[in-house]
Amino acid sequence: MRNWSPADDDAGRAPAQLATEEPLAIELDGTRVATTMRTPGNDFELAVGFCHNEGLLDGHPVLEVKYCANGSAAATAFNIVTVSTGGLAPEPVPRLAATTSSCGFCGTDDIEELASRLAPVVGDRVDWQVLAAAPDLLRPAQELFESTGAVHAAGIVEPGGDVSLVREDVGRHNAVDKLVGRSLLDGHVPLTGKGVVVSGRASFELVHKAWAAGFRALVAVSAPTALAAATAERAGLQLAGFARDGSLTVYVD
Repeated sequence: MRNWSPADDDAGRAPAQLATEEPLAIELDGTRVATTMRTPGNDFELAVGFCHNEGLLDGHPVLEVKYCANGSAAATAFNIVTVSTGGLAPEPVPRLAATTSSCGFCGTDDIEELASRLAPVVGDRVDWQVLAAAPDLLRPAQELFESTGAVHAAGIVEPGGDVSLVREDVGRHNAVDKLVGRSLLDGHVPLTGKGVVVSGRASFELVHKAWAAGFRALVAVSAPTALAAATAERAGLQLAGFARDGSLTVYVD
């Protein structure tokens, strides 16, 4: 890598760490349900969170999570994770399309379909002042972003103002899935009365995942899309964007 500036055409080479992006195949009870591009790390959380947020678990508990159902994990470079409910979850429909790190796999891209399986969120509203402060609390925990400048982050916002858990990934949707997966494995889903703060914009898919996890609010450092705002309205989910320097723009109150 070479740094260049108009003031110094002979700028030298600078060390840099590049973010890792590798495919992860997610299987539920032996059926491959998705392949996503992700930053390796917290893979079990990612797989569990994805299965929950897509409604694939259908309320059944996760009994086991492991790398590669058949053969060794090393042989597949730790890029296949199998989530098991012991066959209790409905048989999933195999999904063959790959997901990119930028926009996630969206098999439920219609608000009415989401509303048919997800009830409106419940719990006390999260104070807007707490949500406005969340990005500044998220930033110091973004260690991978600090070294690469190339990953997104998501964090759980507690009603009292703390950001209690942070995950990073090249995909903003993966970062949220990792949060939800960790919370589900710890028995903390639905995340009633809590908020989620995300770097970047608030897309439809992030609203979908926040709704599925039971978050009360979603706050982003950039703007939401029109579909995201419409989905948050249907979910009863507080939605804010442009959360910077202690202020924010409220889109759904």
